[in-house]
Amino acid sequence: MYEDFIRERINNLRMQHNLSEYQLSLALGRSQGYIQSITSGRTLPSMSAFLEICEYFEITPMEFFDTTQEDPLLFRTVMNDIRKLSENDLLLLSLIIKRILPDPSPEN
Repeated sequence: MYEDFIRERINNLRMQHNLSEYQLSLALGRSQGYIQSITSGRTLPSMSAFLEICEYFEITPMEFFDTTQEDPLLFRTVMNDIRKLSENDLLLLSLIIKRILPDPSPEN
């Protein structure tokens, strides 16, 4: 179960960054077919290689396993900016978000 998730997640991150398996392998300092061997199911990355992959994509291991965020780096950047807001600005932002999001109440 987790093996498939790790393979798919690496592949999705690679595609989000418009990288071929070959390009990502070389960017990580590995052999040309390294990422292809992971995504094809022949192998899994070691823990150190997994951490290198996270570092390459500028995500934490926790963000790697969080599939609710399509772009974890963007989400982290936005959250860091939000932390800098004053309380009044946070209240204003909350109102804006509520206005943008669909109303969750069921229609009668």
